[in-house]
Amino acid sequence: MNAITNAFTPDYQRYEGVRPINIYMLRLFYFLMAAFVATDAWMTIINHAGPWDRFRAIAFCVWAAYPTLAVLGLIHPLKMLPIMMFTIFYKSIWLLIVAYPLWRANALWGSPAETMTKAFLWLPLLIIAVPWGYVLRNYVMWSRTKSLELKRARAA
Repeated sequence: MNAITNAFTPDYQRYEGVRPINIYMLRLFYFLMAAFVATDAWMTIINHAGPWDRFRAIAFCVWAAYPTLAVLGLIHPLKMLPIMMFTIFYKSIWLLIVAYPLWRANALWGSPAETMTKAFLWLPLLIIAVPWGYVLRNYVMWSRTKSLELKRARAA
């Protein structure tokens, strides 16, 4: 029971106040990104023959790059949060501008967008995995937090 309680208790020594459960979930998603998204994207890039459509090429390059970088998230889960935020944002945008209008028109299921929509519907789990308080403190309020730290360091 103590291990379960500890997983949901903020860890200030190892994870800057982030709960270990968030760290475990982040590492799981970084692994899944590398194992599936990167593998599929790199295989498509490596096995591609002939000239590329420029938009398809950029999509596969992005899909190869960010999940490959996510491997670093296995080691440094908090430092690689921008990759997770990128993933959340692009999937949210895609669901809003592509899937939602198709769904409203009753044209999503059976369309080419159906497969991607099913994959992107896991988005709430990504959102739950992100320690949003940490993101706020370190990415949104960064300048204020860092300037206070610099002032304290100069005063010491």
